[in-house]
Amino acid sequence: MSSETINPMDLSGCHILVTGASDGLGAEISRAAARAGAKVVLSARRKEKLEALEAEIKDNGGEALAVSMDVSDEASTIAGFDAAEAAFGPLHGLVANAGISADAWVVDQSTEDFDRTMSVNLRGVFLSVREAGRRIMKQDEAHQKRGRVVINASFTAHETFSTLSAYAASKAGAVQYGRVTAREWARSGINVNVLCPGYLSTPMTDPLFNSPAGEKFKAKFPRRRVMSADALNDMTVFLLSDASKYITGSVFTLDDGQSL
Repeated sequence: MSSETINPMDLSGCHILVTGASDGLGAEISRAAARAGAKVVLSARRKEKLEALEAEIKDNGGEALAVSMDVSDEASTIAGFDAAEAAFGPLHGLVANAGISADAWVVDQSTEDFDRTMSVNLRGVFLSVREAGRRIMKQDEAHQKRGRVVINASFTAHETFSTLSAYAASKAGAVQYGRVTAREWARSGINVNVLCPGYLSTPMTDPLFNSPAGEKFKAKFPRRRVMSADALNDMTVFLLSDASKYITGSVFTLDDGQSL
């Protein structure tokens, strides 16, 4: 038995790209990856918010680069990865985090909102994961074995909540896309795993949970709370690290017991 001890929170020497990094979960995960020693490329459509986060990470001794990227657009995604590699060299990992929601009852859901949700939450996962895989696979075997992809889906992929049909369907698709990709890439050494978080405090969810209706909804959870925005940090860093080398194709629910 090997006596080697691997620090699960060490990303030293790794180059990680995070989509949807401008706020919420993406910003928190980016900070955590930088603290763990990674060079972090911050990608989203709103570059001004990314630049503020880039400055913050650099002020704290980390390495970061803000890159404007629309994950629903193929050319923009390719250009974003080009910029990342020009700055920090070969890619090691991706956190496919970008996501939107257009809540509506099924009979009221517009085609435009449904398509927009799918374009970011599912097409965006496809484009960013595919691009990451293509680039990691160009490297030598040792580099490929350090390849890591983490897809942020949602526990709505397997739980039912009214008005979230489009969002939930897109996240269920992302889960299965990740599992099939993990199977295809298993021999390359690249790990692909999926996180399904419950409700967290983010700019997307705060308006709901700060309302009277949201308080009643929250009271139904066993712990009567939503998770803080940094709740995924440790698990994400672990899945990006060398300590997770034997984990691929797994789907993890992190919901503070909200689905119990």
